[in-house]
Parts: sequence; C-alpha cells; structure tokens
Amino acid sequence: MSFTSIPILDLALARDPQTKPQFLAELRHVLMEVGFLYLKNVGIPDDLWQQVISEGIAFFDIPKEEKLKIEMKNAPSFLGYSQLSAEITAGKIDHREQIDLSTEHPVPQPGAPLYENLLAPNQWPSPEVLPRFRNVYTDYMRRMGAISIEFTSLIAEAIELPADAFNRYFDTDQQHKLKIVKYPDVAELGLGDGVEGQGVGPHKDSMLTSYLLQASNHRGLQVQNMQGEWIDCPPIDGTLVVAIGQGMEALTQGVCASTTHRVLSPQAGAGARFSIPFFQGVRASTTFEELEDIGVGQVPEAVKQQRQKVLEANGGRLDDVEFTFRKGGVAKTLGEATLRNRVKSHPDVGERWYPDILRDIREQQAREAAEKQKAQERPSAAATAGDGVDVSTQAQAVEAH
Repeated sequence: MSFTSIPILDLALARDPQTKPQFLAELRHVLMEVGFLYLKNVGIPDDLWQQVISEGIAFFDIPKEEKLKIEMKNAPSFLGYSQLSAEITAGKIDHREQIDLSTEHPVPQPGAPLYENLLAPNQWPSPEVLPRFRNVYTDYMRRMGAISIEFTSLIAEAIELPADAFNRYFDTDQQHKLKIVKYPDVAELGLGDGVEGQGVGPHKDSMLTSYLLQASNHRGLQVQNMQGEWIDCPPIDGTLVVAIGQGMEALTQGVCASTTHRVLSPQAGAGARFSIPFFQGVRASTTFEELEDIGVGQVPEAVKQQRQKVLEANGGRLDDVEFTFRKGGVAKTLGEATLRNRVKSHPDVGERWYPDILRDIREQQAREAAEKQKAQERPSAAATAGDGVDVSTQAQAVEAH
C-alpha cells in the first residue's frame, strides 16, 4: 500500500552503536517506499535554529531598495534576491519571494568552465539592516553541510553499500546551497477566494538530498505517493524535512525513490509561509557517463529485489514528473545541467548573462511544444505510442520547497 503520511526518523539513533541498526532499517524502508522523511535530533543548537528562522523572516521586512541591491540578476552566479513571482517551475510562475545563498567560493579564474560561475561569493544583505544575518547563515550552512554528508553515508549503509560510497562526488570544499523563501497567501497575491496558488509547481529535487526547515506554522508542502495522491507534509517542531533527489535515485540504480512534491500558496487570511531549504551539493565536474559507468558500485541484488517488490505491491508508480537524471542530453556534466536548469528557472538572469543558453532552451521548448501538439492532433497514434512528455515543463528538476 502506498504511503499516506511522512515518517519521522531520529538521527540520534544513528549516532549510537546500539541503536544504529534500527535506524538503518527504518531508513531503508523510507528510501524504498517514500523518498521523503522528517529528521529530528540533527544536532543544530536550538538557539541557532531560532536565529536562522528569525533572521530569515526579517530579511523580507527590510526596505525593497536594500533587497534590489543584491538582486540575483546582478551577478552570473544565480545567488541573491528574487522578487515575487520571478521563478518558473513546470511551465508556470511560482508565487514566491526568496534569496539564494551558498557556501562561499571565490570568483572563478578566467578560462574556467562556464558552470563554475555558480561558484561565487554570496550577495549578502547590508549589515546596516541585518547585522547578524551573515554570521548566522554562514554557521548554519557549514553545519548543514556536515550533516548532509553524514546522512548520505547512512543512506549508503542502509542499502548495504560502503559508508564512503558517495564520497567521490564531493569536493573537499563542496558547495552547498540554501534558499530563504516567502510564500504570500492567495489574498496578498490577488488571486481571489477558492483559487489554488502555485508556491512551487510539481518537481523532483535534482541532486542527492535536501533538508527543509519549515519556518512558520503553515501547511502547503505536499508529497505525491505511488498512487498519484498528494500527501500533506505539515511543519513539526524540531525537525527537518529530507527529500531524496534524482541523482540519488540514479546512483542507487533506482533503489532510493526520488519523490515528486509541490508547495501550495497559503489560503487567504493565513499570512505568508516561510521555508528555508538546504540543498546538498555534488562535484560539478562529474559527468553523466561517470555516474552511469562508475556510480557508487553495484547495489546488492537482494536490495534491488526488495525495491522491485515495493513497486509491484503498488501496481507501479504514478508520477506527475518524469525522471530526467540521465545522460544523452545537451549537458555532459552536472555543472552544465545545473546551469541550464537555473537559466530555465530564472530567464531574467539568463537574458543578462547567458543569452545563448536561454536561446537554445527556448528553441528546444518550441520544438517540444510543436511535437506535443502534433501528438495531440493524432490521438490514435499517440495512444499507440504512449503519452508524449513535455520535457520543458514536467521534467524540470529544481531546488525549492
């Protein structure tokens, strides 16, 4: 039977040799049957957690001119502030306002691959308006980077791989990313009563794992189970929501499920929802051939069979988003793929810094739209060949909760 709620796992169990086997068994179940979980006792001090929330919410109250000084389109790194409704997912506008940050890197050297523009210093809000913001988020991202690497090693052990199976895909100074997001309610958006606003459209996360701090007491995050049903993932104090990405599913030969999810805008009168997702990074120079030909080694056959039984018991997998983490596309490396996804999500940045990539993406979208239209005009042929997939919308892998 497909899941109807999101499990809660206790990371403290994994840090005690006596209870670690229990944790790994619970984790294997979640990886195969859900692809989403709450994680408690992660090791972030309570005072830091509260500062992350308060500083994050306070960012949206600073004057607009201060936000625009650090607007994302000011730099080619896709780091910085995005105004309300500036991002696109599944072909539709996302109704959210946000700032993107990352563990910091120097500006890349001349001649570096274009995707290394994503490795850069942050655009920080002025200390005159938010004096503690930079220190708080630098500390939080550093701690979360270590937690994400620890958790990935536990995933490896849970499916009977060596604990260091994923290490080859992390740089010594690995970049990780974070967003602070505000989702206005539908009244503030002017959408009218009874309208379902898209905070973030249906998508799968792109890489290995992500960790969401739900910073206000709002529902809105929903996860799609194997029957195609949307399951609420409400805030629970003291937890992070962990999502398994497409990269993890690919590397584990389909054993770890990458689950489609979305965010609905808060209902009228509910006020804004705030969330702070952290996205574990992966070495950008990794090629898709390396991922497929070397990967993390072979997952034991018994583990693969266990996942296959889960799929069979649910009659297969209904999913609103196609799996797209595979070779054969325009991008040859993870860095190239990430850059193209960022241009697709933020065309205003693309127009300024990457016009050739944006033009190529739009031409591809036009071709796919034409092919889809032809398929719809030939319903009998489409029924025989199978449903056409609009890669420009359904297949987008993004970073947002």
